[in-house]
Amino acid sequence: MRYTEASGVRLSVIGLGTWQFGSPEWGYGKDFEQNEALRITERALDLGINLIDTAEVYGFGRSERAVAKAIKGRRDQAFIASKIMPVFPFEPVISQRARASARRLGVDRIDLYQAHWPNPVFPSRPLFQAFARLQREGLITHVGVSNYPLGRWKAAEEALGGPVLSNQVQYSLAERRPEEELVPWAQANDRLIIAYSPLAQGLLSGRYDRDHRPGGVRAMRPNFLPANLDRARDLIETLSTVAEAHGSTPSQVALAWLIRQPNVVAIPGASSVAQLESNVAAADLDLTDEEADRIDVASKRFKPTSGLPAVPSLIRARLPV
Repeated sequence: MRYTEASGVRLSVIGLGTWQFGSPEWGYGKDFEQNEALRITERALDLGINLIDTAEVYGFGRSERAVAKAIKGRRDQAFIASKIMPVFPFEPVISQRARASARRLGVDRIDLYQAHWPNPVFPSRPLFQAFARLQREGLITHVGVSNYPLGRWKAAEEALGGPVLSNQVQYSLAERRPEEELVPWAQANDRLIIAYSPLAQGLLSGRYDRDHRPGGVRAMRPNFLPANLDRARDLIETLSTVAEAHGSTPSQVALAWLIRQPNVVAIPGASSVAQLESNVAAADLDLTDEEADRIDVASKRFKPTSGLPAVPSLIRARLPV
């Protein structure tokens, strides 16, 4: 495993995202939550992953409980990151929910506590002042944000009165908007970008095309519209060609490209121990500059339909034939 450092924190470049632990929208079921999720997390620690990311809303606390079982007796090997949805960002509420997350996780201190989304109604200052108090009390070590634009990230630091270590954002070869401002700022200021959906929820695996679309929560994602799957073909073929040269997979190449970027770590999920092990192998995959450039060019050619323009196609995709 390879590691990166920022603001005195040393993290594995491949972490483990646990949204699917206990979340019914992924369709894995209770047996997965109680058994395979534990095996995945334990194996992640065995392989040198130290960044384990969860959130209070993942399975309404079930993900945090699953993580707690897996790290029992191995707390010193895990850097635990959780998130709060700041619907009512007032100090008593924040304190109560942070303590509830810590109890579910079975820890005395949460290593990284993140605001899951910016609140569009309330100002940031009360939330991050509450985080600062939790830091002083020793309940949380580092503060992070998720899905924050750069201006709000900077405002969060000002309100906190210290560094906001990380910004967890959707970042992959299929979603590169973080490169406009967030990645350069993190690199220039000793901060981290934590990339979620680094495989674009499986789009970059090469497993899907217009005749083989995913089900479950991904069925309504714009990237999996038939037209967008057609548009992704050039990028997938490029990843496949590079993968063949390394005896690897398109997913591993996509992850390896992402974590080549300084101050970037990725938190792919895993539905099995085998998938986890495949993700971890990407940390040791060295792409040449020429390969990275080819992938970069193919990625920039991928122009999917998204946002409001994608809505009519998504509706049609859900209608019975």
